[in-house]
Amino acid sequence: MQSAVIHLQESETHDESEPHTCGGETGVVCPKDPGPILPEMKELYWGGGSFIVLAVLMRFVLFPKVKKGMDARYNGIRDAHESADAERSAARAEVAEYEAQLAGVKAEAARLVEAARTSLEAERQAKLAAVNAAIGERRAAAMAQVEAAKLAARDQIAAAVGDVAGRAGELATGRRPSAKVVERVVSEVMAR
Repeated sequence: MQSAVIHLQESETHDESEPHTCGGETGVVCPKDPGPILPEMKELYWGGGSFIVLAVLMRFVLFPKVKKGMDARYNGIRDAHESADAERSAARAEVAEYEAQLAGVKAEAARLVEAARTSLEAERQAKLAAVNAAIGERRAAAMAQVEAAKLAARDQIAAAVGDVAGRAGELATGRRPSAKVVERVVSEVMAR
């Protein structure tokens, strides 16, 4: 650690030949300048006066303006919050109204779809019934044709079977069986 050494110089105006008295002591040299820490009275008056002027200026001029600005800002922020709350409430009301309208539209759409589905189902059932009826008529006509063909074929088959049976009986016995016997046997066999 280094220590600082301070050298004080005596005033140039001091005459060495005349001793000065300082506080009643002779031979002691008193400095003419006050100390660097001790202010002069005029500095104290100017500092105190400027402080009083600044305090009065602050109290009556500047502080009211700052307070007025702060109040205006506070009121502006409060108004902005209130308007934001009002807009938020209005937006929520609009969203609720939109959702209600959307639900109504969805319900109406579901009702229309269900009505269309019911109408299409009724039309499908009607067409299906008409097609089934047409198919039934065609089937009945076809069955009638088949029965007619069966009857026509039955008579032809019976005649052919009768000829074959008569010929087989003739070949087996050597004589031709009577037509009534052959017809009776063929009709019994075909009835089974």
